[in-house]
Amino acid sequence: MPRYTVHVRGEWLAVPCQDAQLTVGWLGREAVRRYIKNKPDNGGFTSVDDAHFLVRRCKGLGLLDNEDRLEVALENNEFVEVVIEGDAMSPDFIPSQPEGVYLYSKYREPEKYIELDGDRLTTEDLVNLGKGRYKIKLTPTAEKRVQKSREVIDSIIKEKTVVYGITTGFGKFARTVIPINKLQELQVNLVRSHSSGVGKPLSPERCRMLLALRINVLAKGYSGISLETLKQVIEMFNASCLPYVPEKGTVGASGDLAPLSHLALGLVGEGKMWSPKSGWADAKYVLEAHGLKPVILKPKEGLALINGTQMITSLGCEAVERASAIARQADIVAALTLEVLKGTTKAFDTDIHALRPHRGQIEVAFRFRSLLDSDHHPSEIAESHRFCDRVQDAYTLRCCPQALDYLAIGIHELAAISERRIERLCNPSLSELPAFLVAEGGLNSGFMIAHCTAAALVSENKALCHPSSVDSLSTSAATEDHVSMGGWAARKALRVIEHVEQVLAIELLAACQGIEFLRPLKTTTPLEKVYDLVRSVVRPWIKDRFMAPDIEAAHRLLLEQKVWEVAAPYIEKYRMEHIPESRPLSPTAFSLQFLHKKSTKIPESEDL
Repeated sequence: MPRYTVHVRGEWLAVPCQDAQLTVGWLGREAVRRYIKNKPDNGGFTSVDDAHFLVRRCKGLGLLDNEDRLEVALENNEFVEVVIEGDAMSPDFIPSQPEGVYLYSKYREPEKYIELDGDRLTTEDLVNLGKGRYKIKLTPTAEKRVQKSREVIDSIIKEKTVVYGITTGFGKFARTVIPINKLQELQVNLVRSHSSGVGKPLSPERCRMLLALRINVLAKGYSGISLETLKQVIEMFNASCLPYVPEKGTVGASGDLAPLSHLALGLVGEGKMWSPKSGWADAKYVLEAHGLKPVILKPKEGLALINGTQMITSLGCEAVERASAIARQADIVAALTLEVLKGTTKAFDTDIHALRPHRGQIEVAFRFRSLLDSDHHPSEIAESHRFCDRVQDAYTLRCCPQALDYLAIGIHELAAISERRIERLCNPSLSELPAFLVAEGGLNSGFMIAHCTAAALVSENKALCHPSSVDSLSTSAATEDHVSMGGWAARKALRVIEHVEQVLAIELLAACQGIEFLRPLKTTTPLEKVYDLVRSVVRPWIKDRFMAPDIEAAHRLLLEQKVWEVAAPYIEKYRMEHIPESRPLSPTAFSLQFLHKKSTKIPESEDL
């Protein structure tokens, strides 16, 4: 008999259907009838006939025709939402789909697997797991380690040994011994009580990363989780059943306790959960719809699931990968701006940079030469000003390569210097181009406010770059008297990186617009390819139009690393032709360690 899970005003109802010939409208009325029956005040209705509603799928939010038969419109066990006309959503309402769900609108269940053993996962692997490109399975070695670790826990319980978190309470209650018959309840209580985070839920991508990283740590075989439970967790990951994890609530002491507790809460069938099939729903319904059973925690397993720093680490990994991508592409965007502003490449000469042994700086200077070397890639624009009387360029053009320090502070500098280049592009006294890169200035404002947006983002980054590590509060009755604030540091770094991406997207658009005013002259071949890429998604700015979509389109090119993909073959070809002038940078040479992340393993500590 078909059954549907229906969301009505924040409540989930299981509605069986004995006759598949019944309609979508019947399902909506039956769900409202059950909702009214469960409410002391009838939910504000005197009868079902008072309720006027729409019915839509939770997956994709597509509206359904009330006249359609259920057997045609819906699959068995599908999740739907009844939206009562005139309702105002309450502030605590959780929509069936999270923000950014467009990323999952084309979700396809992956066919490939990544084997986890706790030791070989890279930041690139983790980001790909977050994007839903792989499923997970354990290596045989990891399975044996997990089993051996569980045997230790079982022996502790059998021998009634007093061990923290297994047969005792937690934190301040570490000296309270728990009776054997209460050990499972202890673990469930731990997860429930620690699920105290607030704020928006992590996006599906970030929750997948968090869950994958926790699985990877458990695969090390030091936590005492049973192989049976770990395999259940992996099945949930592979089905993309993702718990509701609020982004705020961790101080980074004893790990990310609140976020990981919310993660564990969903795994035990409580709280909310999301999947591409269901959207947000009660965890028990989501698991049931995927043929999965909630985890029943054994002694020590609650602690095993929540005690770690995977929220900080997973967000940090995303930050490093995105910073790596934008740092590479920033060089390409800057090279295009340098060309439009008719700058010189002499500042990137090999001999000059050999005198300052900063390998990151040497690599960036090399990239500029590979893109701008007019002997290698003839440039009509460069030829047009070869014999000009300009001695040197502004710092923002000739000092682009810098060695970098901390992640957020270092990556912010890319935006700060990019904003200054946007100013030079828009300012006719500095660029010899039309004011704000538009014809009929005055009638049209061109890039005037786009530059203001870039300036606003850079200014906001200045506040976000204040180090979180300088702030600490004592927690847990002074047992955690100095905490890292790593969760906020990771989320803050991601905001800085997003702002950097957006500023560089504006510069990329401005530089390509500058090219329009230098035609028919052409730039170097690789930079012409970059121009063509941008023009494939954004047309030239002839007169004022809605600019935000253009900025978002350019941002998407950077986010998906399309700019790097276009230019990289030319950079590597130039490298091969100029060996031994330049060698590829080793993974640890650059001060931010941004390059070649495929070989970068994720450092982790396992809190027992």
